[in-house]
Amino acid sequence: LPISQARPLASRRRHASLKGTSSSPAASMSATLVVPSDVTIMEEKKSIGKRRLGLLEKTGLLLTAPMLHITYSKMDRGDMRAVLSKKYDAEDTSSAANLCRARQESVRKAVVATNFMWGTAGGMTGLVWWSFRRYNYQSRLVALPFVFYGGTFVGRALGDVITFRNAEFARDRFLASLPAKTYFTEN
Repeated sequence: LPISQARPLASRRRHASLKGTSSSPAASMSATLVVPSDVTIMEEKKSIGKRRLGLLEKTGLLLTAPMLHITYSKMDRGDMRAVLSKKYDAEDTSSAANLCRARQESVRKAVVATNFMWGTAGGMTGLVWWSFRRYNYQSRLVALPFVFYGGTFVGRALGDVITFRNAEFARDRFLASLPAKTYFTEN
C-alpha cells in the first residue's frame, strides 16, 4: 500500500484540510519561531568558556530597562549578559574571533555607560532637591522630573566619554547593536 493509504482516516482528513491553505507547512503555522542570530551562533562557536562579570557590568545590566520584543531588533538584558559572559581565546587571531571580541567590548562599554547615565540623573536630581531646600515641596516637585530627564542625556554623554564609547568606530557600535535573536525565515 502507498503511504497515503496506510494512514488512518482522521489523519488523511486533517492533512486534506491543510492542502489548500498553503504550499509549505511552515507557512501554515500561525506562531513564529525565534532562533539565535548568525552572530550569536558565531559567538557560541568561538567561545572557550565563561567570563566573570565585573561590578560595573552587573550594576549596568541591573539598571538596563526591560524590553518588549516585537521585532527582535535590539538586545535585551539577558542577551547582553550572554555576550559579556563568554570568554574567547586571546591567541585566536581569526577574523571571527576579532569580531566577537570587538562586539563584546562594545557591549561592555554600553553597559558600563548605563551606570553613569542613571548616576548623573540621580545626582543632578539630588542637587536640585538640596538647592531647593528652603522652598516648599511644590516647587521641588515641579523642577525634579525635568532635571532628572535632562540628567539622563547629560549622563549618557558623560558615560560615553568616561568609557571611551565616543571614540569607538561605527563598525564596533553596529556590532554591539546586532540582535541576539531573530525570527526564523526559510532562506
